[in-house]
Amino acid sequence: MKTIVIYNSQTGFTKRYAEWIAEATGADCLELSAAKKKDLAAYEAIIFGAWACAGSISKISWFKGNIDKWADKKLVAFCVGGSPIDNPEIDVALKRNFNESEQKKVKIFYCPGGFNYEKMPTPSKLMMKMFVKTLKAKKDKTEAEEIMIKMISSSYDISGKKYIEPILQYLNK
Repeated sequence: MKTIVIYNSQTGFTKRYAEWIAEATGADCLELSAAKKKDLAAYEAIIFGAWACAGSISKISWFKGNIDKWADKKLVAFCVGGSPIDNPEIDVALKRNFNESEQKKVKIFYCPGGFNYEKMPTPSKLMMKMFVKTLKAKKDKTEAEEIMIKMISSSYDISGKKYIEPILQYLNK
């Protein structure tokens, strides 16, 4: 199956996953800006990956805007975020990015990545630092909030090749 992996990465985690998927499937792999200029008609499967921020998938509107045009293709979207894979809010957040009709046409996956403050653009870095400060100042924090504060206070990497397995299994169906 002729496959392409298209990605939008801010700090490198999504790019890493896109490259792992491309390597495992023999797919072409392009950054979104290059893919927008390419004719994708010859591909049988189109995989789009991007980073998540506050429950939204970056640049997802480009992918969603092409879903109907790609009706004859196997469509996959994955997002990479800083939450561990077992966070119960992930599934809810993923589904919020696609309406019911789109969810029937696109298989959606989550891959845990992390935070890389050193590569993060200044506005994103400031937003995260403000969020951490707000969380720290909150009275009566939940256990989940305490864990979140510890996680996002500094850079970390929880990515791993094992998280692409569900995507590979779906493509091989």
